[in-house]
This record gives sequence, C-alpha cells and structure tokens, in this order.
Amino acid sequence: MEVLISALVLGLMGSFHCVGMCGPIAISLPLRGDTLFEKLIGGSLYNIGRTVTYGIMGAVFGLIGQGFQLMGFQRWISIIMGVLMVLSILVPTLFKGFNTGNSDFLTGKLRQAIGRLFAQKSYRGLFLIGLLNGLLPCGLVYMAIAGAIGTGTVVEGILFMVVFGLGTLPMLLFISILGNVVSVGFRNKISKAIPYLVVVIGLIFILRGLSLGIPYLSPPKAKLNPEVHMNHG
Repeated sequence: MEVLISALVLGLMGSFHCVGMCGPIAISLPLRGDTLFEKLIGGSLYNIGRTVTYGIMGAVFGLIGQGFQLMGFQRWISIIMGVLMVLSILVPTLFKGFNTGNSDFLTGKLRQAIGRLFAQKSYRGLFLIGLLNGLLPCGLVYMAIAGAIGTGTVVEGILFMVVFGLGTLPMLLFISILGNVVSVGFRNKISKAIPYLVVVIGLIFILRGLSLGIPYLSPPKAKLNPEVHMNHG
C-alpha cells in the first residue's frame, strides 16, 4: 500500500512539473463543445488516454519485475530500482546520455501524429492524443517505470503506473480547461520538492527489498513472495 501511496504522491506533485512539459499540449487541446461539462469530458478523455498508456507500461515493466521475482531476485530488483532512483537525483550526470538520436526521431514522429489528431477535434481524437502523449519522453515517467519494475508483479506494476497517472490528472485537467493559471513561481517551488520525493520513494523501495521486518514499510522476506506462503499452506 505504501508503494501505491508513493505513486499517487509522485503523480500529484509531479503534475506541477508536467505543466511545464505537457502543459502546452494540455492548454491547446481541441476540446469540443461550448459548455464546461463538454470540455470536462474532452479533457478527461485526454487524461484517461495518458493513464491507459501508463497502465500498459506498468504491465510491461511489471512483467519484467515479475520475471526477476520468479528467478528469486525480487528483493534485489527492488533495491536496485530504489538505488537508481536515488542516484538519478544525486548523480544526474550519469543519466545525461540516456536520450539518443533514435529517441529524438521517435519523439518527432509522435509529435507529428499528435498534431494530425489535433485537426480532428473529436472525443476520439482527444483520447488518442492522450495515448500518444503518454509515450513522449519524460524523466518523471521514467521514475514511475522504475517503481513499476520494483513492484515485482504485473498487477502491482499496472496499479503503480495507473495510480501515478491518476495523480497527474487533476492538475492537467484543470490546465486544459482554464489555461495556464498556475504561476511559474509556484510551479518552480513544487518542482524543487520533486527530487526529494523521488529520493524518498527510492528509499522506500530499498527498505522494501531489505526485508527488515518493519510493518508496511519493509515486510519480512517471506511476505515478498506470496507463492511461498501458498505452497507451504
């Protein structure tokens, strides 16, 4: 449960960072209708599309984590993902070369596809814009993906990414309806707190993998592997 709470908090606080990254797309969405209700539907479809993409990512990367679990490495993968989260903040230069020319090419193709969908001005188009927008490179999403791998199961990986996506929904929906009403100064203050939050989440995953017997935070080793309980039951 503490892992899902951390995903929600990461999404909620990270959404202020998203205003700077995805805000231009959210503000310029071709929302249908003249009433607030119709605009809420359109904005919600866009954000649901992003969350669906995050959920699919959670399934894929949760499956990777589950593969490590079946090999008996769940504790280690939780620790490694936590360490990577911490290092990404403390030693960011290690991750500067992450983006490649190929990823820039793919990003360009995604933005072109999103641009074509803008011309449709339909609810379907808004949902598809959200789906594609979820694939755009984002450091915050990479942190969430690390968390999905660290959960060690497909279901928890999906839940982690979906909860993360839902956490970003209120702010981006608000921005898409009302425009850029959050001041740059306030966004900067929240953005400064995000690295501390990522470190805290990383430490949670490290503690989870260490199995120190701390209730909720660092469960005993046996509880990290429910299959063992079932086989002995």
